[in-house]
Amino acid sequence: MDNDLALAQANPALSNVLQNNQLSINHNFHFAGVSYGNVAFGKSLDSLGLSTHAAIQYVNYGSFDRADEIGNINGEFSAGEVAVTLGAARQLNERIRAGVNIKFLNSNYESFGSIAIGMDIGLQYAKPGSRGSWGLVLRNIGTEITAIVDEKRALPFDLQLGYSNKLQHLPFRFSIIGHNLQKWYIRYDDPDFDVTSSLLGESEIKGSFSRNLDNLFRHLIFNGEFLIGKREQIRVRLGYNHLRKQEMRVQSFRSLAGFSFGVGFNIKKIMIDYGISNYHLAGANNHISIRLNMDRIFNKV
Repeated sequence: MDNDLALAQANPALSNVLQNNQLSINHNFHFAGVSYGNVAFGKSLDSLGLSTHAAIQYVNYGSFDRADEIGNINGEFSAGEVAVTLGAARQLNERIRAGVNIKFLNSNYESFGSIAIGMDIGLQYAKPGSRGSWGLVLRNIGTEITAIVDEKRALPFDLQLGYSNKLQHLPFRFSIIGHNLQKWYIRYDDPDFDVTSSLLGESEIKGSFSRNLDNLFRHLIFNGEFLIGKREQIRVRLGYNHLRKQEMRVQSFRSLAGFSFGVGFNIKKIMIDYGISNYHLAGANNHISIRLNMDRIFNKV
């Protein structure tokens, strides 16, 4: 539970009164001119006991050359996606909070397009006064309404379970997130990847225990956050995604693929966060987030 409205798009149960009248703007500068982000606004409806939020998410894939079957360039085309999300959360009892996101999605790739509808269902469990909490999310329950090619496809469903806790004697909060839990085996069976060198320099095939252990950690994302200051004005973050590390690695070179780092500054009226995420030896992408407390900006508080 935090005052960051962007969390409600990951787990709708995390929409809360701390995000009331907050405007959140996020943008990610990806590779090769690709960019994506979202703009969101939170509003608490005290009379109904609801915390609500609305967001517009977008992906811009940039411009591409339009070519015929023999390679003649006939201009350019663009590709992109837009989603509108409406969500709400409510406290069911002293320990359980529930939320729902409804998503309307539209994609356009050259002359092809698709419309889809989806839903996220989230739960949060926390004992009163406890520093720890559990979160459960059923993400992307839905399907295409109009197919982009021939048959309608389901959205990429993802079952997630997470645990977060803030240490008692150290200003540090950590989280462990399990994702794609609806499917156990998510490794690629790559013979080259499963070959290792022994101490004698001979090639060995990884055993089933090693492969299953690697597969287990591919389901997990680890992250931590140092909360600095009496009001946690400065936050230093780090994270590790083992699935990304393994899928984007180059065997003959070491890299920071799978690791991410960030820093955030909380001021009275504005909160600014910056993150850098390493994907590959080719480089990393940059993420910036700006959150505005509209009450304080307009001097209501």
